[in-house]
Parts: sequence; C-alpha cells; structure tokens
Amino acid sequence: MCGRFLLAVDPAELQDAFPEFNFPGSIEPRYNISPSQAVLVIPNDSSLKADYYSWGLIPSWAKDPSQGARLINARSETLSEKPTFRGSYKYRRCLVLANGFYEWQHQPDVKTKIPFYVRLKNGKPFAFAGLWDEWHSFDGSHVKSCTIITTNPNEVLAPVHDRMPVILPASVYSKWLDPSPQSPNDLQKYLIPYPSEEILMTQISSYVNNPSNSGPNCIAGINN
Repeated sequence: MCGRFLLAVDPAELQDAFPEFNFPGSIEPRYNISPSQAVLVIPNDSSLKADYYSWGLIPSWAKDPSQGARLINARSETLSEKPTFRGSYKYRRCLVLANGFYEWQHQPDVKTKIPFYVRLKNGKPFAFAGLWDEWHSFDGSHVKSCTIITTNPNEVLAPVHDRMPVILPASVYSKWLDPSPQSPNDLQKYLIPYPSEEILMTQISSYVNNPSNSGPNCIAGINN
C-alpha cells in the first residue's frame, strides 16, 4: 500500500519535471503527508492545472465524506470491478505528485515497525497513478478527493511489503489524463511495478513513524 509520502521539492524543480502543467504560486514542502490531508493532484479535466485534493476517495454517491478515510489506495487488479472505483477509472483519473514515499517492515516479536524511504534514483519528483471524484453535500459544499493506485511490488520493495504504489512514466501522462472515457483494457497495461533498477530504498529513523512529525528530520541522512 501507500500510506504516507512526501512532496518536498523546489517549485522550479517540480515545473521542470512536469513542464506541460501549471502549478500554484507557492508549494509548501511536506515530508510526512498522511491520509485525509490535502495532496497536490493533476486531474484529467483538461485544465492542465495542479490543485489540492483530499487524500482518500469520497465517491460522488457516498452519503457522507467519512468513507474517504478508508479509500486512500485502490488495487489495480480490481478497479474495473469495484463500484467505488469503476466510474473514476473510466472517467476521472489523475496524477498524484510526490518525490518519495514510505513503507514499513514488520519484524517478528518487535512492536516498532522499521521505516524505509523510497524514491527514484535520479532524485526527481514523480507521479503516482490516481483516481479522483467530487462529492457534494446537501448544504452546497463540495470536496474533491483522490486515491492512489497500488500494484504488486518490484524486487526492491518485495522484501518490505506486498504492494507498492503505481508510479507512471512521463510517456503515459497524456494517455492517463485523457478526459475522454477510457477502456480498462487500454489502461491496465500501465498499472505495473516501476522498474527496480530505477528505485532506491533506504532504512530511516523511526521519527517518521509518528504522522505528527514532519520536516526534513523525516529523511535525515538522505542526500537526495
């Protein structure tokens, strides 16, 4: 799964990695993004504009927004089967921006899980494959929310966890963000583990285990 990640890069670096998209004037560096918080998303609404969405998908038909807390991830293998994700998979896809994420390894008879920081070897920001939706309340307010798609782990992640988030290469962005309805058969081929040779995973301090902790100390000792 993907339960915590970070987006802590210079805005110019983010613009360089995603040159065709427009970003907010200022982007606060965040080192320990948690479910229900706002995440930077590029939706397939033809605007080419990044915006902040709540992390945890709230289907448009949900009775209340609390459902989003349980839907931070969506399994790639069942997107076209689950009513919660089926409509978004066909119509409402997005990129969720990050420059790293965290995974935890369980140790037998040890209460504290071991955290690992995962990022690209080139150190650049990247995009998770995501789905989005918009929920409207009876009082007229609305919430835009998203979920991150997961798949089987690559060889780097497999010793730590049995899932990993789908990281999309830049060559797929235009297809993933096409606003027209897409067939699952055309999209499923993109929802695969990112190449192991392009991934770095490093054990880090348990400081990051507490979602209240943030700042550069979450990845202390990491050079890129």
